[in-house]
Amino acid sequence: MSFNILIIGQRGRLTHEAALFAATLRHNAPGWSGRLLVGEPQPGPRWPDDPRIPSGPQRALLEELGAEIMPFETHHFGSYYPYGNKIEALAAMPPGPFLFMDTDTVITADLSELEIDFARPAASLKREGTWPTPELYGPGFNEIWGDLHARRGGRLADTIDPDQPDEHWRRYLYFNAGWFFGDDPQAFHRAFLNAALMIRDDPPESLVCQELDPWLDQAALPLAIHELGGGRPGSRPQDKGGIADGLLDGSHSFHYRFLPLMYATAPDHVIAATEAATAPNRVKKVLKDYEPFRRFLYQPKGAKARAMFDRDDLPRKEQAIRNRLKREGLWLR
Repeated sequence: MSFNILIIGQRGRLTHEAALFAATLRHNAPGWSGRLLVGEPQPGPRWPDDPRIPSGPQRALLEELGAEIMPFETHHFGSYYPYGNKIEALAAMPPGPFLFMDTDTVITADLSELEIDFARPAASLKREGTWPTPELYGPGFNEIWGDLHARRGGRLADTIDPDQPDEHWRRYLYFNAGWFFGDDPQAFHRAFLNAALMIRDDPPESLVCQELDPWLDQAALPLAIHELGGGRPGSRPQDKGGIADGLLDGSHSFHYRFLPLMYATAPDHVIAATEAATAPNRVKKVLKDYEPFRRFLYQPKGAKARAMFDRDDLPRKEQAIRNRLKREGLWLR
């Protein structure tokens, strides 16, 4: 099945990351036949500066690699909450199955190999228990997620993972919004936007103590996916998402977020696939303009960061990895 991919590109860091994404997609997924759409927010009152991708070598490389720059309007979010771009860009997509991916992602194998049931949406399970954070004597996970699903016409009982204990965050439907898919971007946009605006503008009382920045998109995403008949990736009866676990954020892609973290933590195949895709001179001469890419992809900082950690015995907390990288002067973004 052919499907489109959406990433976000705008002035600054995302311009460079979009070029890296496109380079790894074209090199490592030659059989994939969809459209790569780079959602570009347009100037307006919600942006103090022009957010568009500037003319220059990065934009030229994106176009050379077959990316289509797709303008979209920002009606609800903008500079105060740029994560909302992924919600608003969906409205500008053409019909048909789609996969959204955060721009700070690399493709490591051919996406045409994937078996995806786009009618059963799913999203990334590469997450920690970041939201909500129940108060000691306040509403717990059951009440918070139960209230949210009820507001959108869903049932908490249909979303829980019975293999996890009561009031443990993994029992509840919660995703990293680094990737998600569906069969109809317009329907997904409506469900995602309505859930986000409800949480932001008219939340249930159980959310009174909950911080929503930067977690709004990740709080809303489970509501949208449940509303559209999807769920977790996997093969268990309670895993209703239309993809096996371990493919995206596993064998076929890696959401690196920070290049130093990728070199410190990623499996060997991720580094090999990324470095092969970024080796051609036409790609190298563009990517090396961005200091983190130059230092880690083309100079020794990547190898140095990698040598500091044992991928089979990483610190349990990501913060410990970050702190060590910072101490060694290896933290760039």
